[in-house]
Amino acid sequence: MKALFVSCTLKKSPERSNTETLGAVAAGALTERGVDVSHVRLADLDVPPGVVTDLGPGDDWPRVHEQLVESEILVVLTPTWLGRPSSIAQRMLERMDAMMTETADDGTPVAYNRVAGVVVTGNEDGAHHVISEVSGALNDLGYTLPGQAWTYWNQGPGPGKDYVSTGHGHEWSQNTARLMAHNLFSVASALAVRPVPPPG
Repeated sequence: MKALFVSCTLKKSPERSNTETLGAVAAGALTERGVDVSHVRLADLDVPPGVVTDLGPGDDWPRVHEQLVESEILVVLTPTWLGRPSSIAQRMLERMDAMMTETADDGTPVAYNRVAGVVVTGNEDGAHHVISEVSGALNDLGYTLPGQAWTYWNQGPGPGKDYVSTGHGHEWSQNTARLMAHNLFSVASALAVRPVPPPG
């Protein structure tokens, strides 16, 4: 089984990402279950705006798309900015829009029989709103979202320290990340045994 963690941090490598640091807990829990985990940081790639899979020369999205369709598990990692998902997360979802009309050889929509989860960090509240926006979009595309398929961390109201510079709330966020990994793996395993059949 494969999992792809897509980071929508605004930071380019090698700058440390708070959201990726929390996401690593879920990734580790999946690795312990024998899942082959890969990571992509979209800020390091050239992903222009659009709603098709391939925009031609210079577009790095097609190789991300290839990893998406090879993975049974998708985890989207996004910081919270102005109470919303990052602009890169929105860009990712817009590019994934093309998957709504893509099908496997048997006619099954390409995102079916795959599960997805969300990891969010931020200094202020808004995590549940961000989780809802990203989860709703992934569900529209055809992904299955198990119960408790998310984790988040925030410092609280107003500006403050970020995830990597404080231990505040880490125990809850990390325990929730491990539960998310458990639920993603369990439902992905169930779908592997009894997949959603092609429509009709």
